[in-house]
Amino acid sequence: MASLSASNHVARVLSVADQVADIDNGSRIANSWRRCLIDHKLDPGRRGPPQTFTEAEVRHVAEPMEELIRVAVPELEDLARVLRDAGYCVNLADPNATMLISRLPGGTDDRMFLQWKVYTGSNFSEAFEGTNGLGTALAEQKPILVHRDEHFREQWGIFSCAVAPLFDHGGRLAGAVNITSCRDDLGRAAHQLALAVTMEATRRIERSIFRRRFRNAWIATVPGEGGSGLIAYDDDRRVVGACRSARSMLALTDSLLESGIALSDVVRFDNQAAGMADGRVELHRADGSVLGQGHVAPPLRTKPTKLPQVRRREVPASRFDRLNQLAGGDPALIRGVNRLKSIGDHNLPILLRGETGVGKDVFARAIHASSGRARQNYVALNCAAMPESLIDAELFGYEAGAFTGARRDGSKGLIVQADGGTLFLDEIGDMPIALQTRLLRVLENREVWPLGALKPVAVDIRLISATHRDLGRMAEAGSFRADLYYRLRGLEIRLPALRERADRADVTALIASEEAPDCRLAPAAWSMLLAYPFPGNMRQLRHVLRLAGCTAENGVITDADLDLPPFGGGAAEPDSAMAERAEITQALRSHGGRVTDAARALHVSRATLYRKIKLLKIDTH
Repeated sequence: MASLSASNHVARVLSVADQVADIDNGSRIANSWRRCLIDHKLDPGRRGPPQTFTEAEVRHVAEPMEELIRVAVPELEDLARVLRDAGYCVNLADPNATMLISRLPGGTDDRMFLQWKVYTGSNFSEAFEGTNGLGTALAEQKPILVHRDEHFREQWGIFSCAVAPLFDHGGRLAGAVNITSCRDDLGRAAHQLALAVTMEATRRIERSIFRRRFRNAWIATVPGEGGSGLIAYDDDRRVVGACRSARSMLALTDSLLESGIALSDVVRFDNQAAGMADGRVELHRADGSVLGQGHVAPPLRTKPTKLPQVRRREVPASRFDRLNQLAGGDPALIRGVNRLKSIGDHNLPILLRGETGVGKDVFARAIHASSGRARQNYVALNCAAMPESLIDAELFGYEAGAFTGARRDGSKGLIVQADGGTLFLDEIGDMPIALQTRLLRVLENREVWPLGALKPVAVDIRLISATHRDLGRMAEAGSFRADLYYRLRGLEIRLPALRERADRADVTALIASEEAPDCRLAPAAWSMLLAYPFPGNMRQLRHVLRLAGCTAENGVITDADLDLPPFGGGAAEPDSAMAERAEITQALRSHGGRVTDAARALHVSRATLYRKIKLLKIDTH
């Protein structure tokens, strides 16, 4: 039945060349099919995985897009949260259709995406994979929904893809935001709605990119039928930039912008509004026709107020600089780093233990960079994110023909790829028992038996493992091999949660300067950050500040910009109460616990402050 379905699909695609297929022959799908058949010479019946780049290759591709990725990630995280229940994975791709960031929905849907390699590093260019959401949207530079059997290759017919191309501050193609679902219970209308949500998220990313690029200019928001456009102009009322929609709406070209065209030759509004901070204005074209109501935002010229001083430990320039930086001023971490220095390049396994989000992978990379293996490969595998059926092949590799669907030339496996370097196994506590046995054998014999191999492959690796679980207790309970646990625990280092760190204020200030470099924190926002427990640790703090840096107005992050969900046992405390407690606590601390002075600083009466202290259970001692 499957082969009959495949042959029917192939016949249907091939009939497009003769314009007899049962689809609109003038549609974008039909045109794309023709490109694939005639221009790209593709076979709709070909099966096999997409081209997939290595981690090092992905890093190389992503490097020029670093600023765009920083801006896009908060929106991608929000989009993934919105669409997770519908089984969508969310991806950010470069202009060549290589996926650079992937957020899988979790649950059973993940297995399908991993099996078909719809994840970071995979390339879905139309020239290689035929008609598909990502490749076709980038080829045409237009949003598109490719629903199930609209794909050119029959094997991709189990997916539906909705994609919006992403353009930079100058209107050039910069990548695309892709959402893909393998759910067969969602109709085309549902995917169209998801596409609309994706397009709006993409527009927000584009606006953030534009505002960051022209943060020292005035920015006018111009209304239009297809959405608003952005124009940047300087104090001399010369246009210095325009986004893609504004260029189309107002017929602006690169040459016009380079010539320093006057703002009045493009749009007109009264002189007072043009220099007014955060002003709403009535806009007109140069010929006097009405554009509608727009908005003017001032430049961010003033230097951000300095955040609380970050204590920097002065150490001689050495290979341990990154580890020293990560340890900061926390005594426990400093002790751990000193122990790492003492073992040097001795091939001792290292076990990192800490809550999710504390930065175990970052710490592992720093250990690798400080070792004599720094010039060799650093290979990482998240044991919790990989289906059990795939870990074996990914970790140990396989010979050609070892199983159905194996690559023609086999696969080295991550352990062999890490030969001479470092292998990092994240969430080792989630590794299946059967694979624990094979890993133990590798550590004991220093050799790997790939699936289907007739002889072992000798390897020289430094192993770093990480987990949020208590492996000792798991070993006692029999859910983790005790002999493997003691093999992994050559040196165990506990990475404290953010809320436990002695240098929490310094860490928060440093991350704020990295994630929101053009903003300053209002006192209430700063207090709120220090009072919040951050169950997601460093990762959550970075995402919160990255998002706040994108949404902050006039370069000031307020408590309203901090996306901090309620946290704690029992009934969740409202955000407003948590923020108020943080503000009062900070005021009391700043005034040495003197309630009268704190009340004056907060502009409330002493009686009111006493009442709030009692209500919010604030310790004044």
